[in-house]
Amino acid sequence: MENPQQTQVPKVKLGNQGLKVSRLGFRTASLAGTKNAPLSHEEACSLIAHAVKRGITFIDTSDLYGDDHESEIIIGKALKQLPRADIQLAPKFGFYITEAGEYKVNGRPEYVRKCCEASLSRLGVDCIDMYYQHHVDQFVPIEDTLMDSTILTSFMHPFCCLNDDKWLST
Repeated sequence: MENPQQTQVPKVKLGNQGLKVSRLGFRTASLAGTKNAPLSHEEACSLIAHAVKRGITFIDTSDLYGDDHESEIIIGKALKQLPRADIQLAPKFGFYITEAGEYKVNGRPEYVRKCCEASLSRLGVDCIDMYYQHHVDQFVPIEDTLMDSTILTSFMHPFCCLNDDKWLST
């Protein structure tokens, strides 16, 4: 029996810098057990590969997803088996959890750089396609976060800030 034709998720252009992403994104928080029991690395990599095969190439993650940044580690493993040029990586930074279990926001430029370099290492890539700030740090002017982040442009393409319903983009 022949395989029925598989539907591919269409691509859309984001912003004015030419970045094209799949209309449907893949949020990876659940792979690492952020809101549920985590999948094994093998199962998670298989799921990512299946999504990419169907045209879902916009992969959303965060340095906060999973114990010890598990989501980014899983994606890094999956990318070794996938065509990196066809995938758009969109990690987020800016939240961290204190030892007391409280969520805190950090938009200091040196923290942005540290998070970016750590994400690059865990993902096993030399460039991020879109970098998100979970929430704007109310104690650090967004201009300060963005200005120092220009140093990171060799590691990323667009830089976006997500703060509830407000988007900023460079």
